[in-house]
Amino acid sequence: MAGQQSNNLALMRLSYAGEGLSEADLAADWLAQFELWLGQAVDAGIVEPNAMVLATASPDGVPASRTVLVKAVDARGFAFYTNYGSAKSGDLDVNPRASATFPWIPLHRQVHVRGRVERVDAETTAAYWATRPRGSQLGAWASPQSSVIAAFPAGGRAPEPAPREQIEAWQAAVEERFGGPDDVEAPPIPVPPQWGGWRIVPDTVEFWQGRLARLHDRLRYRLLPDGSWIVERLAP
Repeated sequence: MAGQQSNNLALMRLSYAGEGLSEADLAADWLAQFELWLGQAVDAGIVEPNAMVLATASPDGVPASRTVLVKAVDARGFAFYTNYGSAKSGDLDVNPRASATFPWIPLHRQVHVRGRVERVDAETTAAYWATRPRGSQLGAWASPQSSVIAAFPAGGRAPEPAPREQIEAWQAAVEERFGGPDDVEAPPIPVPPQWGGWRIVPDTVEFWQGRLARLHDRLRYRLLPDGSWIVERLAP
């Protein structure tokens, strides 16, 4: 009975008692407001406060979402990095728009971003690449991200050799080429040709603050055709 009660989704809820978000509280632009809330998320000890749930759509409109880490935010938008051969990049190449959500649940806050996407230029990508740990650089070379390595019936036995061994073989080959993750004598690892950044250039940025009785505050910055921004309050 206890287990059944703990898994009763209909009864799972929190009462959000945030301080609220008024129009008078907002910064002059979405970037300043985002930086303020991001700083507060960092100060609150949110785990990976730069993590956002990125949503894309395939050529035939099938949606997909996953969590990625934002590595730069400025007036141009929100930049993240990935393999250009990945599923997300395939979606963005054909449908160059995306949405993203920063789920700062312990603060009863979310930030929703929507807009077009563009590739980050090679110079900016190289500058970020140089800041990545060497092990992460090796992993980017080793993995053909989103490719199917093996398939087997659900509930059945995985094929032999274990599919994980293929990943480890790719990693070993890359380390033989460039040196290991702790090889401080090895030369710098170049940016893989199939790897780089995407930037969401927002046309809306919504700041969501949880309130009592589900009467949440939702204030949205929206880009107008003339290049100016307005702020709109949305019904909870």
